[in-house]
Amino acid sequence: MEQSQTEDETKIPPGSPPATGAPAAVPAAVVPSQASPASCPNCGSLQAAASSSPSYIFAIGKIEPRFPRLSVEKEFAQATGRAATKGLSDHQALQTVLQDRNNRYLARQLCWVLTVQGIETYILVPADSTDLDLLVAALRPSPGPADLDVVVGVRGPVAGPDVCNGLVVPVVIFDQIYSFDRDSLLKAIPKPADAADKKFMAAAGEVFDRIHAQTDNAGATDADRALNYLAVRYPAIYASAASAFAANSSLTSVDVRPSRLSGVRNIVEVVFSFTSRATDVTEKQFVRVDVTEEFPFLVTKLSPYYDR
Repeated sequence: MEQSQTEDETKIPPGSPPATGAPAAVPAAVVPSQASPASCPNCGSLQAAASSSPSYIFAIGKIEPRFPRLSVEKEFAQATGRAATKGLSDHQALQTVLQDRNNRYLARQLCWVLTVQGIETYILVPADSTDLDLLVAALRPSPGPADLDVVVGVRGPVAGPDVCNGLVVPVVIFDQIYSFDRDSLLKAIPKPADAADKKFMAAAGEVFDRIHAQTDNAGATDADRALNYLAVRYPAIYASAASAFAANSSLTSVDVRPSRLSGVRNIVEVVFSFTSRATDVTEKQFVRVDVTEEFPFLVTKLSPYYDR
């Protein structure tokens, strides 16, 4: 039976709220609008190429601004010299300059890169010029290793070396960005009434880290998108892990496989395996996620899984 998307989901903590005041939660559906040429002066036909054969992205990483050309770097230095940045760190000065509406032209000129597990993975281009505020809002005055950004969008072709100072990676035309830090996410997860705070946080943290650290999880495959979606939108997987740990079981695997329910829709099953540390008996639970389109959503909630 199909489950409502909002019933079992959790909202991302506001970490760095978008400058536009948009809610942190991903809407059920967003129709991408055409990008303004000013939002990506060097990308040419990348938006058109992405829309002609869409490949969707639901990635978790970190957003970093880069200077695409020496002239942009020099212009930014002049703008910094005019700003009130005395006593600020370099990151604080960067944020101060780019948040000034008078310097928004500089934000349009910068190259915005999403790194996943420290690797430069995508160049980000807003689907609409007003979404530039989401990129600026992703900047932290004092960035830390636990800071994370979720990017939802459409993958385009690989950018040429002239787009981002020689960086040759795929372009993502994004429709949604929201930013948070790991601790805020874990604290926002509804805790079962019978679970101790510290033990639940430890269990939730381990599950999140396992999903986030999956090998080559760039948020591009159906499996990656389903896992990343569940990690930030479905709290039941954390409660399940906490219960398993309390029962002296270990999380031994997280597997994603096509669902037999797939037909006109692309549905995957995410299976969590918990093995008893005392008896070595494995119990499995699974959830179905629809990854047909840009925004994944829950099809059935967490329930026992039996091998066929």
